[in-house]
Amino acid sequence: MQLSELVPDQVVHDVDADWLFETFAEWAGEQGLTLYPAQEEALLELMTGGNVILATPTGSGKSMVALGAHFAALNRGQRSYYTAPIKALVSEKFFALCEIFGADRVGMVTGDAAVNPNAPIICATAEILANLALREGAAANVGQVVMDEFHYYADPDRGWAWQVPLIELPNAQFLLMSATLGEVDFFARDLERRTGRGTAVVAGTERPVPLMFSYARTPITETLEDLVTTSQAPVYVVHFTQAAALERAQALTSVNFASKAEKDAIAEALGGFRFTTGFGKTLSRLLRHGIGVHHAGMLPKYRRLVEKLAQDGLLKVVCGTDTLGVGINVPIRTVLLTGLTKFDGVRTRRLKAREFHQIAGRAGRAGYDTMGTVVVQAPEHEVENARLLAKAGDDPKKLRKVVKRKPPEGFVSWSEETFDRLVAAPPEPMVSRFRVTNSMLLNVISRKGNCFTAMRHLLEDNHEPRPAQRRHILAAIRLYRALRESGVVQQLDTPDEFGRHARLTVDLQRDFALDQPLSPFALAALELLDTSAPTYTLDIVSLIESTLEDPRQLLLAQQHRARGAAVAEMKADGIEYDERMELLEEITWPKPLAELIEPAFETYRAGHPWVSEFAPAPKSVVREMVERALTFAELVSLYDLARSEGVVLRYLADAYRALRRTVPEAARTEELDDLTEWLGELVRQVDSSLLDEWEQLTNPGAESDTEQVAFGAETIRPITANERSFRVLVRNAMFRRVELAATRRWAALDELGDELDWEAELAAYFAEYGTIGTGPDARGPQLFQVTTRPGFWQVRQVLADPAGDHGWSVDAVVDLSESDAAGEVVFDDIAVTAG
Repeated sequence: MQLSELVPDQVVHDVDADWLFETFAEWAGEQGLTLYPAQEEALLELMTGGNVILATPTGSGKSMVALGAHFAALNRGQRSYYTAPIKALVSEKFFALCEIFGADRVGMVTGDAAVNPNAPIICATAEILANLALREGAAANVGQVVMDEFHYYADPDRGWAWQVPLIELPNAQFLLMSATLGEVDFFARDLERRTGRGTAVVAGTERPVPLMFSYARTPITETLEDLVTTSQAPVYVVHFTQAAALERAQALTSVNFASKAEKDAIAEALGGFRFTTGFGKTLSRLLRHGIGVHHAGMLPKYRRLVEKLAQDGLLKVVCGTDTLGVGINVPIRTVLLTGLTKFDGVRTRRLKAREFHQIAGRAGRAGYDTMGTVVVQAPEHEVENARLLAKAGDDPKKLRKVVKRKPPEGFVSWSEETFDRLVAAPPEPMVSRFRVTNSMLLNVISRKGNCFTAMRHLLEDNHEPRPAQRRHILAAIRLYRALRESGVVQQLDTPDEFGRHARLTVDLQRDFALDQPLSPFALAALELLDTSAPTYTLDIVSLIESTLEDPRQLLLAQQHRARGAAVAEMKADGIEYDERMELLEEITWPKPLAELIEPAFETYRAGHPWVSEFAPAPKSVVREMVERALTFAELVSLYDLARSEGVVLRYLADAYRALRRTVPEAARTEELDDLTEWLGELVRQVDSSLLDEWEQLTNPGAESDTEQVAFGAETIRPITANERSFRVLVRNAMFRRVELAATRRWAALDELGDELDWEAELAAYFAEYGTIGTGPDARGPQLFQVTTRPGFWQVRQVLADPAGDHGWSVDAVVDLSESDAAGEVVFDDIAVTAG
């Protein structure tokens, strides 16, 4: 029987707790699951209306307890919220709960999408619930809150969102879950005081799969070989940078971890899987050796491929980063840490106990393993010293001659003692990270009732020590005065009909601080653009790009390239070294429209103070791709971003969504619509999942563009299916040749494989005109022509000569079926034609 069938259509407010527990336990048994004692204890408390702090180890079934909580809330007619720190986990839980309770009973709100937002079960990021709590307070329609990964309460930047619901939702029942909470007595007392409900702490239970810890002084290759040959695979090798993870995986290809039969099985499983990018070729080679790579910089389809191969037992070793503690779906028997230090953005430091236990807790799979293994690799100098001592044996003379290697200067070292301390240490106490912002004030002011009383409660009854509370009070007063002086907030002499003592004079869109908070600024700034300018469409793109989160790796690569070109130019001009270094500091990545956007934002901020927590960040990613007619693969190759292509693609997907839903119809042009269609198709062709999930969330009835027919084989929408997008792809492919010819990069043109001597073909043109234009007019639709016939397109790109004669062109035939097969534009014939 489905769990959804056990929820009556009519709400029973006084539903019997024993019936709830017995019914849920019986359903779990039908699924072949036996509840652990800790699960039973937590569920009994939840069914009787109490709060629960579930601090049990990884693999102890916290998700099943959360499921039981939602089941109880549904039966009582309460609205329940499930919150998680990252959108990927929220959407994963959304789809899982839809399967169990039905799509009509489950909704999701993340800022990117709102699906069925009035459903009785809502999956959301922590910030969504926190803003709801601020805006509606105790009156919010929230009967139950399930907070997953509650240790994020101590996160310096986001911890406030885990604290605010505890303060502002006294009528809700809470289930707080994490494997690394540490001391939680304070939270139990605090929740009991605020909600009036009994609060049970379920903690300290034994792991269903116990862990064995060891410290390895052998070289890492030997350590891995020993683990694999003693049936302790799959092994997840933890690194603290993406680069280190990939380098390790490549180095391990010299070791034969997989037999010929196992490699054949991997090849069969991969089947016709489409490795479409530069990193894809690297990953394909690694996987065929039985070695996986898994980190956030990879394309989602590659991460899922590695997860699936590991789940099917085909990968013995997976090299990845320490992010496996949140959301990774790789079955792991052994965790091998390559070190116990990490760079935290400021300095290299040793791991904290909470970080160590989050990583170590991934070892051992309930239902599969009887034991999990955690191994820490000794530092290289210690490994070498162990080798030297072993070589000396028991000979006292040889032992005295051993010269031990010292750690490199500045190296933050670790030892077996460090390891032992971390194993024994409980997670550090969680520290309050409350903070006051304009967004917080605006949410509280928009609430019905006396906002001053509500804000006083929030500021004086949070978890901060009293000196910190005083600082927050002063900050709130300062922010409120600024909001009032700017006219955004009006203080009322007498309360209005809703009991408000102050009111907002502006309308705020729902979740304004979460969903591209600068989108309203972009809408306002559109009026500043010159609609008659040939760059108008690209200026809209630049304005929208300035509101998106920076793809840091790409921007730094652009800056590096720009500085390299500037150094060469300055050397040619004879500029001295010191002056060159000084001038280089001023060179950054391209920032189109910065001289318009930045002062416009200052003006906008004066009337909209809450946006002061954000700032536009001019950049040129999509714009550069259009201006230089770059494909995704060319962009990644140009800036050497194979390790970060997932970051780049996520940025492009965000840009596509923002262009689609932010630019109003009145500001749109046919060129912008073409560009938007092209960008969406580009993302889909590289990895459709980034847009497919979004489309599925915003339109649950829509069919996916790609269907996973069988593992390793995809049915991908033909590249020519969207004619509008394909037209832009063809125009870009043609203009790419024009751009390369204009800069006389003959070798790069030869690499395109057109079998054409471009330099010879254009010699007469350059003799007559000297240059080829590549500006907005040269890219314009009037210089690009398409004639269609069955199976082929005849295309012409007219060259923009300085005299405006337009007598020269590049002519080509596009083979549609070959383009579909290759996933890119394929020219059957291409030639330079003189008028």
